[in-house]
Amino acid sequence: MAESLAFTKTADRKTVYGEIAPQIDALISGETDLIANLANIAAVLKEAFGFFWVGFYLKKENQLVLAPFQGPLACTRIDFDKGVCGYAYTTRQTVIVPNVDEFPGHIACASASKSEIVLPIFDKSGEVFGVLDVDSDKLNDFSETDAEGLQKIIEIIEKMI
Repeated sequence: MAESLAFTKTADRKTVYGEIAPQIDALISGETDLIANLANIAAVLKEAFGFFWVGFYLKKENQLVLAPFQGPLACTRIDFDKGVCGYAYTTRQTVIVPNVDEFPGHIACASASKSEIVLPIFDKSGEVFGVLDVDSDKLNDFSETDAEGLQKIIEIIEKMI
């Protein structure tokens, strides 16, 4: 298992996603524990990009429940019809929110969060297993570059569930 992350600190996000995706794949290959792998993936994303909050919510019964994350305290449970995470879960689509204050029903787990991207994670049967939630303390911090780069990481995760 790798104990360090190598990426070009001055590179654009597309380049950094390209550099870290194979390292994430190598990091979790051979490890069967989902929680351990999600914890390391959250840590890699936080270290590589310095995002305000990076974490996972997993489907448990009728809610999304907090799983491994990096950042300040977070909401523990999110209903499927609430917030950006619930919206990504129910629509089964990546959601980019440039200004969370303008998103109807946004859940303010941390007032410093200004923009957000959430991607659904699918299990082998095609059901939504959970979501990857990334928050920034800057407005309009996420773009299609992030959606594409994070989707590659989601695909690595989906291979293990």
